[in-house]
Amino acid sequence: MLWQDCSLGQVLFWPTASTITRRLLSPLQAEQSDSTSLQTIEKISTPPIFTQEEVNSHRSLEDGVWVTYKGGVYDITEFVAMHPGGEKILLAAGGALEPFWALYAVHNQEHVLEILSEYKVGELSAEDQKKQQTVKSSDPYSSDPVRHPALRINSLKPFNAEPPPEILSDSYITPSAIFFKRNHLPVPQVDPDSYQLQVEGLSEGVLMLSLKDLKTRFQKHTVTATLQCAGNRRSEMNKVKQVKGLNWGIAAISNATWSGVRLRDVLMAAGYYPDVSQWARHVQFEGLDKDVTGTTYGASIPLNKAISEDGDVLLAYEMNGEDLPPDHGYPVRVIVPGTVGARNVKWLGKIIVSAEESSSHWQQNDYKGFSPGTDWDTVDFKSAPAIQELPIQSAITMPADGAVVDRSDEEVTVKGYAWSGGGREVVRVDVSVDGGKTWQVAQLRSSEKEQAPAPSPAPGQAWAWKLWEVTAPLPPEAQELEIVCKAVDNSYNMQPDTVSPIWNLRGVLSNAWHRVKVKIRED
Repeated sequence: MLWQDCSLGQVLFWPTASTITRRLLSPLQAEQSDSTSLQTIEKISTPPIFTQEEVNSHRSLEDGVWVTYKGGVYDITEFVAMHPGGEKILLAAGGALEPFWALYAVHNQEHVLEILSEYKVGELSAEDQKKQQTVKSSDPYSSDPVRHPALRINSLKPFNAEPPPEILSDSYITPSAIFFKRNHLPVPQVDPDSYQLQVEGLSEGVLMLSLKDLKTRFQKHTVTATLQCAGNRRSEMNKVKQVKGLNWGIAAISNATWSGVRLRDVLMAAGYYPDVSQWARHVQFEGLDKDVTGTTYGASIPLNKAISEDGDVLLAYEMNGEDLPPDHGYPVRVIVPGTVGARNVKWLGKIIVSAEESSSHWQQNDYKGFSPGTDWDTVDFKSAPAIQELPIQSAITMPADGAVVDRSDEEVTVKGYAWSGGGREVVRVDVSVDGGKTWQVAQLRSSEKEQAPAPSPAPGQAWAWKLWEVTAPLPPEAQELEIVCKAVDNSYNMQPDTVSPIWNLRGVLSNAWHRVKVKIRED
């Protein structure tokens, strides 16, 4: 039978016994059956009604997995195996989807609702719908901080945004307000007075440190370091073939000064000296941000990075000379210079010295690179290492793709950034205005324009980006410029020239030559 699903705006067909039987009847019998079915449709104008108790009885794959959404009842048993989030969907079994979808707003899209509509089996009783409405969960993102209006938003819940490229390259030190925002979960509200950092491992006891302890018991250090999201420039991979992930442009990267205490010093205060490497291999971090199940964000880094005198890993409580902003981990976060942003855990709650990597989803089943030939049917996340150090990177921030320059200007000024992971220093940026036929070397800058050039960093400790600029004459016959940039680090690592060979299903590690096209306007 047909009926209108008002909650999803879908017209659904409910197969009845007479419908199935009709397929086996002769034309005459079928015509008679049609008449009977039409009478049945007239009599039955509503879908089946279920009580919450009946829904609650379907909470496993064996008994069936039922959920409710906006008064509808859905049997999603067959969908569980296809759910992108894995078996976490079973947490909602026998209950309402709303509390979970409030946390993961990616579900609030038309195609998701269309998929859900296919599994509708009826309606929740009016009485139980009223009960649900009285216990509606509050929006877990309601206490998120106010953000700068210049940011270009990739997702609201959780909040992810990047600054306009032309603003990004204005300052060597990125202002905190426009530093790219990468959140996986709601921003937690942390009381600095009651904050406690827990440090533990296999062989020693637990060390608890307050924010005051961190500020008074340990020497303060400051490091200038660039953070880059693993998905920076993912949008260029999407142009080759669609990938899964936020559609970041070129600005999921920023540079700041970070102040706090060395992780090495805190580990030694907890009894973990360099000889801990005899049994430990990793240092795990857990944040205070969590989902509705209580699962926290987590990641880990190799122990040798954590305890190295030259690793400069900080437990930071300041950013650009002020307390960490809420979006950037207040009151304490980890800064792992030279390492992908995902390991720089914010709102730090726990440190664990371990023989094993973090078991977190974001360490084990995300932020890994794969062959262009690997798809979601064949991917094995256990087969690839977690991203730590990032490859050489550069991009053009000005002019923008599609910009117009006047022929009378006679030249074009090109600006951008360059950075390499692992403390490798950018030593050169090459820029072409003719698609790579001829090249010029850009001028590099490692300080604000009005400041004296910063001294070269120690080998292996080049944690901050370099801004670059070059002015090139306009080719006399050209009507359009294809501007290209590519960077080189002190290990002579270079960027690949095209995206296709480095394409991967998660759209991470996107570092091909960056290209923009600019039109020349004749006088």
